[in-house]
Amino acid sequence: MTYTYDEALAASKEYFKGDELAASVWINKYAMKDSFGNLYEKSPEQMHRRLADEFARIEAKYPNPMNSDEIFELLKDFKYVIPQGGPMSGIGNNYQVASLSNCFVIGHRNPADSYGGIMKIDEEQVQLMKRRGGVGHDLSHIRPSGTPVLNSALSSTGVVPFMERYSNSTREVAQDGRRGALMLSISIKHPDSESFIDAKMELGKVTGANVSVKVEDEFLRAASVGDRMSSSIPLILTIRRFPRKSMLPPSGRKSFTMRGNRLNRVFCSGIPFSVNRWLTVMLISDTGPSAPTLAAKYLSVLMTAAV
Repeated sequence: MTYTYDEALAASKEYFKGDELAASVWINKYAMKDSFGNLYEKSPEQMHRRLADEFARIEAKYPNPMNSDEIFELLKDFKYVIPQGGPMSGIGNNYQVASLSNCFVIGHRNPADSYGGIMKIDEEQVQLMKRRGGVGHDLSHIRPSGTPVLNSALSSTGVVPFMERYSNSTREVAQDGRRGALMLSISIKHPDSESFIDAKMELGKVTGANVSVKVEDEFLRAASVGDRMSSSIPLILTIRRFPRKSMLPPSGRKSFTMRGNRLNRVFCSGIPFSVNRWLTVMLISDTGPSAPTLAAKYLSVLMTAAV
């Protein structure tokens, strides 16, 4: 049996004691419907009965099961058990393919910041979002802006362009008339963390994602005393080719000073290389960005989002 929107609105308003906003939100987000907009429930009472019947079907497979009526009493009037949105709309709904979980944290087992790795995350988040799932993933593994890369781009663009890619993908995914939900995070020690925050503060940019900065005790201490913060994230500064074995650095870790560069400690691994092998030179930052500046910017983002 199907119902018109007006029939569902009248019944659900009565259920919510005259609260039209609650009634319309329930109809639009949680009532069982098909892809053509046909409504198969007119009030949360029918939804709770659908959930109770489905839970009871699973309970029957185990010893000492609860029956449908017992489960319904726990769900009724949202008194004892309030399921999340995904379960309320998806459990027992044979008309749509939807996730029964609200939120997912995704990422690679071995984080990759190649274009292939970045595209794989983009595809995964879209597949989850189109099934009504919210997604969160971390960008701390993406190499910072200016880092040399072995392709025609010559250097990395950093995290901000990929923030926009993920944000735009999120805005493209329709979920019952609303966009997907995305949370992007980054370590406060990442060299692009300030740019990450600035991107969210810029009007009209990264509008499809919320942002979260992962902080730790060291950062909070630096912010409280107005100090700069050390960065412990290794950056790939350059990849040098050693044409002759005689040019290889001695065994063991050796430090070299680079004048005029704030990021001034370079460590070579000293592993023997053949003529055509490459030696990766890693960079470690001595001094990072101002902790108070980053803290103030991030608090500004959070306050803006709250408003």
